[in-house]
Amino acid sequence: MNDEAPKMGGAVRGLPRTRVVGLSLAVVTACISGVAIFVNTYFVVQSPDATVYTTAKNAIAAALLLLVLMATSRGSKISPKSALTPRQWVWLAALGLIGGSIAFVLFFEGLARAESAQTAGFIHKTLVVWVALLAVPLLREKLTGFHIAAIALLLMGQVVLADLGTAAFGTGELMIFGATLLWAVEFVVAKRLLAAIPSPAVAAARLGIGTLFLLMFVVATGRAEALMSLTAQQWTWAFVTGAILAAFVATWFAALARAQAIDVTAVLVLGQIITTLLAAGIKGAPIATNVAVGLLLIALGVTAAAAGTIRSRRVPAVV
Repeated sequence: MNDEAPKMGGAVRGLPRTRVVGLSLAVVTACISGVAIFVNTYFVVQSPDATVYTTAKNAIAAALLLLVLMATSRGSKISPKSALTPRQWVWLAALGLIGGSIAFVLFFEGLARAESAQTAGFIHKTLVVWVALLAVPLLREKLTGFHIAAIALLLMGQVVLADLGTAAFGTGELMIFGATLLWAVEFVVAKRLLAAIPSPAVAAARLGIGTLFLLMFVVATGRAEALMSLTAQQWTWAFVTGAILAAFVATWFAALARAQAIDVTAVLVLGQIITTLLAAGIKGAPIATNVAVGLLLIALGVTAAAAGTIRSRRVPAVV
């Protein structure tokens, strides 16, 4: 996938391509994710149509990422557009279709229909398991004792938080599970592309192409009028959440370009702690004993993943 074009990693000036930098970016991404989940849970419920809301939000995020791409490519000797091969464009289109459109529709439609917010959160946080299952054989990433401990702690933390003994699993949860699997596939595709294409270009393509697919879906399902009829307040919501999404995708791909997909995904679970603290601080949601225990297990899991990343000195080859 990445052997047909010159390496473009040095074409865009930025942070060093080291695992520690990638880990730091993943922590930033997790914090953004925690805010995004809290904000989106509120706005998607307020929106009359989750897909229309997602399309508006993603369109704004894509526009912001395109601006970032143009800014970071200015003065570069290599233009991402001119250096890309037809095969890479196909994979970027697949990235936009899988992760930038279908998964978003499934996730936000599922979030709007979910019978249990706790179950929905648990399903999404199993992403680290599916990424690990794909990254080891397809990306040749190492699964160390630190990773196994991290995944076990993260899952235990999510089980405690979700209180699965009373969990409900309906159509919404099934849609979120489908979105989670698609995002796991996207991680693998993106990781390969990032070996040859700068992260700002991959991020912009993921949401830019994904937004085109979303717009076609909105038109095909007769929702174009609903999109055009969004109120000023709804567009304000879309802009706020779109800006958060742009920041998330930009830092996420930058982290993925520098660290293992397993490491980045494990650290992203840290966002659950941010979301819970926001709910407690803003909505006044009490932090029960099981919640505190779950958050502690998640913190320990993220620490284990970070320790494994820092301890490892060999950067795995991406072929």
